[in-house]
Amino acid sequence: MAASSKGLGLSLRLSSRLALVTGGGNGIGRAVCQRFADEGASVAVVDIDESSANETLKSLRCNEQKHSVFLTDVTSPQSVHSLVSSIQGTFLVIQAVAKALINSGTKKGSIINLGSIVGKVGNLGQANYTASKAGVVALTKTSAKELARFGIRCNAILPGFIDTPMTAKVPPKVLDKVLQLVPMGRLGDPSEVANVCAFLASDDSSYITGASLEVTGGLFM
Repeated sequence: MAASSKGLGLSLRLSSRLALVTGGGNGIGRAVCQRFADEGASVAVVDIDESSANETLKSLRCNEQKHSVFLTDVTSPQSVHSLVSSIQGTFLVIQAVAKALINSGTKKGSIINLGSIVGKVGNLGQANYTASKAGVVALTKTSAKELARFGIRCNAILPGFIDTPMTAKVPPKVLDKVLQLVPMGRLGDPSEVANVCAFLASDDSSYITGASLEVTGGLFM
């Protein structure tokens, strides 16, 4: 596997931890996998696209940890475009991971859900998408309350417009108008979301749960 050049001077604050990253095949998910590996975690790259997942795997830095790919579709194919399915996909992952953590008796764990700023402020023509992302925030808060007694923290990250394959499909004229609304005047880099993920996964955020952290460059503030 090729080593990731970024973060070679980072502390290994996630050493001996297992990081399960859904959507790890590209964009923000890939950046999160790379950052977690750089900080010493064993990374499980979860994605439905085998090719992209393996590309992520090849990019991960190797210390003493081992990384793996798991091909998984976290939503029901029959209802993938429905609101309920969008929320349920997140729910099933939280449920399974939380159960495993509780059964392990570790009394420690961090679940990080990736939402979107539009789940908080809405967006024209995206009723289904924005509602599902709002559901992620509510699910995160409820999970945080239910899992706190087991030592498991649950937080959400709400990215704005990040430089990913998804935003690459947005017409330039539309993107220019969007950037006028961003005080920092640029798209975010996936690594900037990964930085926040690494913080929430580490003991540096040991007293943070039920929070939704915005990574938006100031959009809609």
